Amino acid sequence: MAAKRLYEGMFLVDSALATADWDGTLAMIENILKRADAEVVAIRKWGERKLAYDIERKQRGTYILAYFKADGRKISGIEKDVQLSEKVMRCLVLGTEKRPPELIEADIKGLPKDDVPIEVAPDRDDADDRGDRRPRRSFSDVPGLDDFDGGGRGTGYRDR
Repeated sequence: MAAKRLYEGMFLVDSALATADWDGTLAMIENILKRADAEVVAIRKWGERKLAYDIERKQRGTYILAYFKADGRKISGIEKDVQLSEKVMRCLVLGTEKRPPELIEADIKGLPKDDVPIEVAPDRDDADDRGDRRPRRSFSDVPGLDDFDGGGRGTGYRDR
């Protein structure tokens, strides 16, 4: 058996459905996760929002945030179950390896991000990041660009 890793899943459901049967909505999402042998760590309502565009003729949606441990090979099964579900409009599953543990704990507890102390890595010098690449040049160093118009139609060069 492969090691289970922590994933973050954001599920979008119709707000009317979530309001009418909240427990049933959570049970349906938990059922999708359990079919993939996932261990639910936390699941909570993230918020209700007006959608940027209509999805299935719906203008509002309720987002449900879930943290769960699962085998990475089972994630595609979760996404397939969501596509077959008539109740979940969208789903996004992300790995949590690159997220700071403080933010994950805050999400699980439902704390605002402003209340979470995060240790920030020191800024790196941009020159160190370039390695042994060529030095950067400005446009004034490039021959032929002294006539560059910077806009308009065509090639951007002034007619001669």
